[in-house]
Amino acid sequence: MTDYSEDIEELDELSTEGLTESADDREMYEHYRITADRGQELLRVDKFLVTHLPNVSRNRIQLAAEAGCILVNGKQVKSNYRVKPGDVVSIVMDRPRYDNEVVAEDIPLDIVYEDDTLLVVNKPAGLVVHPGHGNYSGTLVNALAWHMKDNPDYDVNDPRMGLVHRIDKDTSGLLVVAKTPEAKTHLGKQFFNKTTKREYVAVVWGRPEPSKGRIEGNIGRSLRDRLQMAVFPEGDQGKHAVTHYEVIEPLGYVSVVKCVLETGRTHQIRVHMKHIGHPLFNDTRYGGDQILRGTTSSSYRQFVANCFATCSRQALHARTLGFVHPVTGEEMFFQSEIPSDMTALIERWRKLNPA
Repeated sequence: MTDYSEDIEELDELSTEGLTESADDREMYEHYRITADRGQELLRVDKFLVTHLPNVSRNRIQLAAEAGCILVNGKQVKSNYRVKPGDVVSIVMDRPRYDNEVVAEDIPLDIVYEDDTLLVVNKPAGLVVHPGHGNYSGTLVNALAWHMKDNPDYDVNDPRMGLVHRIDKDTSGLLVVAKTPEAKTHLGKQFFNKTTKREYVAVVWGRPEPSKGRIEGNIGRSLRDRLQMAVFPEGDQGKHAVTHYEVIEPLGYVSVVKCVLETGRTHQIRVHMKHIGHPLFNDTRYGGDQILRGTTSSSYRQFVANCFATCSRQALHARTLGFVHPVTGEEMFFQSEIPSDMTALIERWRKLNPA
C-alpha cells in the first residue's frame, strides 16, 4: 500500500475559506490518485480513502468531498459514492503540489495580534498569499516562515497549521494564521460554517441603487476567459453566491461601499459588483480600469488617470475580521484602517465632489 500519510495532511487546506468555493470555480491540481483493485468490494469513497490514507480522518475526507475536491474517474462525487473495482479516485486542490519546501524570507509583516495559538496579519496589496502559480517566493507564507523561524513547534511546510483563509494578491486586509493544527481545524470550521465576521470596503464606479441591497447569482469560471469568474443563471452553472452591500459614501461618479459575504466564492465581490453594473475602481480583470462614469472632458480624463495612478490596483480592503478564539472561547474582533492608496483615492473624489 502506498504511504500517503504525510502528504495527505494537505487536506487541512480544505478546512479553510476554500471550502466555500466549488472546485468548478477554481483551477484544480491533482495531488493524489488511487486506483481500486479488481477485487474491490463496493465501499463508500470516504471509507475507501480512510482505508488507504490511515492518518487522515473521515471527517476531513467528507469536507473535501463537500468542497468538490474528491473525483472518481474525473468527476466530482459526494462522500457516499460507492467505489467499485477499477475506479480511479483522485484528490484535487486549488494549488500545485510544492516541489520544494517553503523558504523563510525576511519580508516585513504588519501583525495586528499574536499569541501562542494564532496571529492576525494585515496584508498589504500586492503581496501574494500562498506559494504557487509561478509565485514560489516573496509570499506571505515565506514571510511567516521567517517570523516563526525560532518557534520549534511551527513548521511552515506542515499544512496542518498556517493560513486559514486567503484574499487576492491586490486586495489588502486582515488574515488569521493558526500556529497549531488544533487551532487551524477550529478556525477552519468557523469559516466553513460562516460564523466568522468579515466586512470589506471597496470603491466602485457609479452609485448602486438601491443604496443597500443583496446580490444573488451563481458564480463560476467564465466560458470566454478562464482567468475571470462570471455570474450564471440560477441552477445553470457555477455555485450559489450572495453578497450584501451598502453605500457608505457617494462621491459623484464613484461610491465607497461596504460588502459582507454570505458565501465565499472566488473574486465574489469583484464579480457581483460588476454584475450589477458597478465594477470596482481600477479592477483590471473586471473592467474597472476604464472610465465608466463621468464626462468626456480632457480635464476629467486626466483626473481619472491620476486616480488610477494613486490606487494602482482594485480598490478593495478586508477591513474587519471576527472569530471565536480556538482555545479561550473569547470573541475576537479586529479592524484595520483603509490603506493609504485607497484613502488618497477617496480624498481625490471628495475634492472633486465637495459635500
